[in-house]
Amino acid sequence: MGIVYVVQHGEKVREPGDPGLTARGREQAALAAAWLRDKGLRAVFASPLRRARETAAAVAAAAGLPVRVDARVTERMNWDGSVPAERFFADWTRASEDRDFVPAVGDSSRAAGARFREFLVECGADGPIAVACHGGVTVDLLRTLLGDAAVPEIVLREGVPSGAITVIDGLTPIAIAETVHLAGLETEHRAG
Repeated sequence: MGIVYVVQHGEKVREPGDPGLTARGREQAALAAAWLRDKGLRAVFASPLRRARETAAAVAAAAGLPVRVDARVTERMNWDGSVPAERFFADWTRASEDRDFVPAVGDSSRAAGARFREFLVECGADGPIAVACHGGVTVDLLRTLLGDAAVPEIVLREGVPSGAITVIDGLTPIAIAETVHLAGLETEHRAG
C-alpha cells in the first residue's frame, strides 16, 4: 500500500443538509492543495458531501487530476435537518462513546471506521492518493487502525481541525491532524 493523505474538509457553512465551504474553508483547501502539490498524487478522492468535494477540487486542480467520489469516506452522520439538532448531537455523542451504537441518521462509529479501512485497502494501493473527507469518519478510522488509547486525546475530544491532513502509510498513521501547512490561519477543531 502507498501513502494516503486524508484531508479534513475546510471550514463549512453552519447549516443542515449539504453545505459548502466558507471563504475561510476555501483558503484552508487551497493551502492543503499547495502542500500536496508536489507529493506525486496519483488520484484524488472525495466524500459525496459538497464540503469534501469542494476541498478535493482544490487538491485535484493543484495535482492536475480529476476528483473521484467514494461514499465509503463520507461522514458517519450528517445533520440534514430530518431530526432536531439536539437529537442529532445527542446521537453523535453517544456514537462517539459507544462505537457500536447506530444513530437515527447515519452509521455507527465502528461501521464508519470499517468502511474507511476497506477504502484504504482497495484504493490505497494506488498511492500516493489524497482523500478529502470528514473529521468524524477520520477519527473513526484512527480508532479502528490504532485503538482508542493510541489516538491523541485532543483529537478524540475535539475532532480534526478544518483543513488538517492525516498521513497514512499502508494502514499505519504516521501523522495525525497536521496543520503546519495552515500557518497564518487559525484552525478550528470541529468534526463534520
